[in-house]
Amino acid sequence: MAATAVRCLPMVAVVFSLLLAGAAGAQLSSRFYDRKCPKLQSIVRSAMAQAVATEPRMGASILRLFFHDCFVNGCDASILLDDTATFTGEKNAGPNANSVRGYDVIDAIKAQVEAACSAIVSCADIVALAARDSVNLLGGPTWTVQLGRRDALSASQSAANANLPGPGSSLATLIATFGDKGLSPRDMTALSGAHTIGQARCVTFRDRVYNDTNIDDTFAALRQETCPLQSGGEGDGALAPMDVSTPDAFDNAYYENLASGQGLFHSDQELYSGGSQDVLVRVYRRNAGIFATDFAKAMVRMGNLVPSADTPTEIRLDCKKIN
Repeated sequence: MAATAVRCLPMVAVVFSLLLAGAAGAQLSSRFYDRKCPKLQSIVRSAMAQAVATEPRMGASILRLFFHDCFVNGCDASILLDDTATFTGEKNAGPNANSVRGYDVIDAIKAQVEAACSAIVSCADIVALAARDSVNLLGGPTWTVQLGRRDALSASQSAANANLPGPGSSLATLIATFGDKGLSPRDMTALSGAHTIGQARCVTFRDRVYNDTNIDDTFAALRQETCPLQSGGEGDGALAPMDVSTPDAFDNAYYENLASGQGLFHSDQELYSGGSQDVLVRVYRRNAGIFATDFAKAMVRMGNLVPSADTPTEIRLDCKKIN
């Protein structure tokens, strides 16, 4: 891998306060809590700094939690709800079970926020802020988070199973799935760069490292060392870094990996496999600043996904259950 092609993202803030047109965007404001809970952002930042210092992987986990929340009926903290007698929630949906992490970190932040300003801040906004801080604490960009989200009163396992793209997705499926959320192919390719941090279970990339042909042979052999061909055993849960070169740094190395045939998921490598996103991957590979800018813009756009206007909501006191 050409070391000169990968540069750490600039630490200068990449600030965006973009709002999507329409009623959903109009509900959110970067200054929503300035008077009602002025210490909110410092509370979240401090808690995330401690969490990431303890375990860098937690930054990736919180970022993924935010994505998995927003893609299912909007950014409404529905993913945080435990199952009840009246609904089966999202925690045990296929893409989330034994996979999504960080619930305890969000619960701890919520407790601190409640102590500072009770019944004011939604769990959905805490997740949005924590995701932004996770990226920045690991060396990535920052952006202005629009606030004022509310928390759902229900959750849907079936919606989670239907709306979250899997690691075996084709490029066409990725473009369509993100497009359904109002996100462009460029947004999709930028947001996929989140895979520059974190780890994945063998069960999610086994088929790629044993069966795909557009994979670097040495990389495939490396991943096979800890991911056995036979499924169903303890090996299913064996972890591997999603970015083979700098797994705990939010940088543009992910795109260098794709150019070298070292995307961990089939869906990763689909971005650089003779298709429509090849050119953009090469741009991000060469220019960390463009990637940082596009990633921040796309995160703002994804964060503006909100539930439909007729969805019942509240400000939860405990993120795991409705009031």
